[in-house]
Amino acid sequence: MHAVRRVIPLRDTIPSSRVPVVNYLLIAVNVAVFIYESSLGRQVEGFIFAHGLVPRDFDFSDLVTSMFLHGSWLHLLGNMLYLYIFGDNVEDRLGHGRYLVFYLLCGMAAGAAQATTNPHSGIPMVGASGAIAGVSGAYLLFFPTARVVTLVPIFFFLQVMEIPAVFFLLVFFVVNFLSGVATIGSRTGGVAFWAHVGGFIAGMVLGPTLRARRPAPAEWA
Repeated sequence: MHAVRRVIPLRDTIPSSRVPVVNYLLIAVNVAVFIYESSLGRQVEGFIFAHGLVPRDFDFSDLVTSMFLHGSWLHLLGNMLYLYIFGDNVEDRLGHGRYLVFYLLCGMAAGAAQATTNPHSGIPMVGASGAIAGVSGAYLLFFPTARVVTLVPIFFFLQVMEIPAVFFLLVFFVVNFLSGVATIGSRTGGVAFWAHVGGFIAGMVLGPTLRARRPAPAEWA
């Protein structure tokens, strides 16, 4: 989630009605995998190429494994912060099982979008940001009136402000879309903008589709 990097979200204003166990589990798995990566030393590059998503050597399983890999502690912590803030509410709306399916499908859609837009790239794509972009897309639909408590740099000072989630997330999407357009045809590494765009759109489609339906009230004769 690099596109809104000049501001730091701290929390949202929507409380969860249940413990987001799946969201916590996803965060724990991402952290555990990165700790394992860090233990590999010089072998980590081979591990990333084996399990990251390399478009020119596309493998379906890499759509899943790549979303649990990260390139640095900063990369990991930034992604987990966004997942922590937005994921609990989306899990609240979808339910635990549906949320897990939703998260994985969004991550896979994000990887597929990036691979499709740059199919000849030999650079591995890693990170949970595509899946988290999907979470953000669903959050935008589920909680249009929410606000995000955000740390905003203003000149030489930091100011805590409440920003409408609609504005915060739409800026994220537009910046990534325009940046993606600007990088079409590029084979250099960097931010996977199209993964963010693809994940966000997938979240907006899959969120309402998988949303838990409340049973209709019974009619008594």
